[in-house]
Amino acid sequence: MDRAEIVHEAFLARLAAGDLPKVAGSAVDAGLKPDQLRALFRAQVTSRHLDRMSRKMQAKGQGFYTIGSSGHEGNAAVALALRPTDPAFLHYRDGAFQIARAGQVTGQDMIRDMLLSFACAVDDPISGGRHKVLGSKALNIPPQTSTIASHLPKAVGTAYSIALARRSPPPARQYEPDALAFCSFGDASLNHSTAQGALNSAGWTAWQNAPLPLVFLCQDNGIGISTKSPKGWVSAVLQSRPGLTYMACNGLDVVDTYRVARAAADMARVQRKPVIIHMSCVRLYGHAGPDVESAYRPMSEIEAAERNDPLIHTAARLIGENLASAEEITKQYQSLWREVDQQTEKVVQHPHLKTSDEVMASLIPPKRAVQKRNAPSDAQRKASFGAADMRALDAAQPMNKLINLGLSDLMLAHPEIIMMGEDIGHKGGVYGVTKGLQSKFGKSRMIDTLLDEQSILGLALGLAQNGFIPMPEIQFLAYLHNAEDQLRGEAATLPFFSNGQFTNPMVLRIAGLGYQKGFGGHFHNDNSLAVLRDIPGLIIGCPSDGADAVCMYREATRLAREEQRVVVMIDPIALYPMRDLHEPGDGGWMRHYPGPDVQTPLGAVGIEGQGTDLAILTYGNGRYLSTQAKPLLAKIGINLRIIDLRWLAPLAETAILAATRDCAHVLIVDECRQTGSQSEALMALFTEAGRKDVARITARDSFIATGPAYGVTLPSIDRIVEAGTTLVRRE
Repeated sequence: MDRAEIVHEAFLARLAAGDLPKVAGSAVDAGLKPDQLRALFRAQVTSRHLDRMSRKMQAKGQGFYTIGSSGHEGNAAVALALRPTDPAFLHYRDGAFQIARAGQVTGQDMIRDMLLSFACAVDDPISGGRHKVLGSKALNIPPQTSTIASHLPKAVGTAYSIALARRSPPPARQYEPDALAFCSFGDASLNHSTAQGALNSAGWTAWQNAPLPLVFLCQDNGIGISTKSPKGWVSAVLQSRPGLTYMACNGLDVVDTYRVARAAADMARVQRKPVIIHMSCVRLYGHAGPDVESAYRPMSEIEAAERNDPLIHTAARLIGENLASAEEITKQYQSLWREVDQQTEKVVQHPHLKTSDEVMASLIPPKRAVQKRNAPSDAQRKASFGAADMRALDAAQPMNKLINLGLSDLMLAHPEIIMMGEDIGHKGGVYGVTKGLQSKFGKSRMIDTLLDEQSILGLALGLAQNGFIPMPEIQFLAYLHNAEDQLRGEAATLPFFSNGQFTNPMVLRIAGLGYQKGFGGHFHNDNSLAVLRDIPGLIIGCPSDGADAVCMYREATRLAREEQRVVVMIDPIALYPMRDLHEPGDGGWMRHYPGPDVQTPLGAVGIEGQGTDLAILTYGNGRYLSTQAKPLLAKIGINLRIIDLRWLAPLAETAILAATRDCAHVLIVDECRQTGSQSEALMALFTEAGRKDVARITARDSFIATGPAYGVTLPSIDRIVEAGTTLVRRE
């Protein structure tokens, strides 16, 4: 039987029979005015009817996958305790919250807007027909599509950004100085490592008295899909969190929920301390539209939850406080259903996305107008740089020092750049790349974080959504796997599922790839970029020398500031300290600091040499090795050019084909593993372009060993010479 209709009929029958639960306390005593209580009930009923309609639409093929909010309508009272200007990262059962918030902002038609989302209509105001999501730019609700707690780290980051912006406001600040960040999730999501990491990060931050205006809401209905939360588990976990103030409320009672939420909001806003609300509630209709709850839950439990319908509790409150009669409530309830029904008839006629271009139109965020600067003024440099740094600008340097100087310049030129990561501040990073930057720019711009990659990226996401340009660092490429969903499920999808209305631009720095002699093995040498390459819209850069690195970081920063892109820069660890090329002491791989007008734009490749016998197409360590191999190949009469890809995603296909067009042969040197490497896409590119004189060498499909065998699975000078010779002479 359709449980939604059973709950619907039961509500009307109980109202008519006067079968109402007892209510305690007074709305007025909790600070809830009569009109506010009526507005809460309206939001709850509207959310309920939209849930009912979404099921009907899905049954008719007019709507698509949806998770309803029925049973959780108490969160409408939380919305009323906050301000519409407070950023809200919502649980997927927060329909009533969004509707209640919309009631505080003029010009919002949540019935129409949410129905458009159910129908995946192209004029859905939040996703443009790409998904059924809660969200609204006007209501400061970024859309959420990754539902298992992945939004908690960026909520922590957003709260931190609000406090930071009070001291150093970025040019594109989004949130009010006295705002707080709100984040809700379910009791089952609490068990996810992402949630635990975010709660730990919030507590860790508050423990050090750093301001963090943040309210978490854990909505506890006692079950996650079909798995029950152990009795007492949620409260025990939440109360055990140091640095977080715990408050509990009864989500069936909007007065109690409002009272607690208001106290939590006041504490977070005034004291700027994180609070977590534990709201008990029920789940109605099962997990999602097609879920048959009776398959795993006794009917007695289902009926008990239905008996505790939040709407009947709020109706009892209205009647008990003489604010409405049962007849008036019934009339309003049925009137709202007619309104939903009438709007649905119109909404289902709206068009849908039809082409791949239409779907992909929001993958790339919109550009924005910013002040364009690549370097600071001379006066800024002289005021910030010490004598050693000023001398270093005029002398050849290895990559790690040039990146250090380049980052210093960027931070001087753009005060909204904030860096964060493990050991990047006081220590200056594992490889000294950020050495001295904390003394130049202070702890609030060079943030030493706790050792949790999810929290690092969450902090960056939150800062980015409030107008900063974050430059988070992941210490080693292998460490990214602990937090990759923060890129895939959050950073890259935000503009896509918000139709470009929300963005989180950043430049993520990662030290990676192989060739470190005798250090770290597979966990500090990771030569696979596949996890990054399959994320739509993500830009990946990989410099091979220090001068290119400086220019590429300038371009990455421009892409983040002007085009609001998410850029990942992979620094080749082994090339950080590299000085020599052919002989010890020759200094052949050191470079001078490039002038402010030198650019390495996205889509441009680097070309060294004009040889036409062979083109070596490579990047990172591969360029270094190929340059070493060049004189060896020349000795046997092979004239070559070396083409440095620089930007690995998106591949500069036009530039690659143009740079290799007049070469007789092409050899791809790819230090990543054969499976999933860039070489696969490059081989396909040349094949589709009609070229057959192409070969590749890659790393073996293996992890990297520690000790003397560190490089045996990777491309080498000898392999490059052998492969190039074979390719040219096989004619």
